[in-house]
Amino acid sequence: MADHSAEPDPNARVTSPMQDFTGSQALTGGVVLLIGLAIAYLVPALLL
Repeated sequence: MADHSAEPDPNARVTSPMQDFTGSQALTGGVVLLIGLAIAYLVPALLL
């Protein structure tokens, strides 16, 4: 069976879920999530 991969070395390719992240980056993501949820749900609820 021939290997017809378009990537020269598929193992060298890195995707986001495989990359390491720090605790600070996770904390930043959590804060952004909370702000987004507040904007999406709390602000409209307060305007009713």
